[in-house]
Amino acid sequence: MNDSRSKILEAASELFLAGGLVALSVRAIANRAGLSTIGIYSHFDGKQGILDTLYIEGFERVTEAMAVSGIDVSDIDTTLVDATSRGKVMMAAERYLDVAEKYGAHYRLIFGEADEKYQPSEAARQAGERAFLQLTELAALLLPDDVSLLDKQKQALEIWAIVHGYVGLKNHAVSQLLDAADWRALILKTVERHLDSVLTR
Repeated sequence: MNDSRSKILEAASELFLAGGLVALSVRAIANRAGLSTIGIYSHFDGKQGILDTLYIEGFERVTEAMAVSGIDVSDIDTTLVDATSRGKVMMAAERYLDVAEKYGAHYRLIFGEADEKYQPSEAARQAGERAFLQLTELAALLLPDDVSLLDKQKQALEIWAIVHGYVGLKNHAVSQLLDAADWRALILKTVERHLDSVLTR
C-alpha cells in the first residue's frame, strides 16, 4: 500500500479510537498524518472513502480469521467426537479475538453502534456479508450435511454472538472485573461449552 495512504488510514484509526466518529474530519486526519487535505482527497473520496476502507479492511481481517482453509488443526488434542470441526471453530474464535485486539479501531467501526454520520457503502456492506458467509461455512462443519441454510446461519449467529458479546463487554467498564488473559480464557471456555453442546445434540 502507498505510504501516504497507510499514514492516512493509521491516523484515522488513531483518531477514531480516541474520539469516535466525531473526532474524524479530513483536516484532523491530514494533520495527524502530516499531509495536506488535498493529499487526503488524492487518495480517498474524503472521510466517507477513508471510513469505507477501514470498514472493508476490518471485515476482511475478520473473514481471514475465520477462513476454514487457513486453519490447521493437526496439533489439536481433543477426545470429542468431531475434533476437526470443533478445533477449526475454536481456532477461528482465537483468531477473531486476535483481530479484535490488534485492530481495535476497525473492530469498533464495523461493530459499533449505528451512527448517521457514517453509512457504509454497498462495497463495505458486501464485505460484512462475506464475513458472515465465512462464519456460516465454518458453523456448518458442526452440523449434519442435510441441515438447512437457515439453521447454519442461526448456528453462525450463536457463535458470533458469544464471541462478540464478550468482546463488547471486555471493551467497556466491566473489563475491570478481570484482567485481559482471564477475559480471553473466559470467552474461549464459553465457546467450547457451546460447541460441545452442539456436537452432542
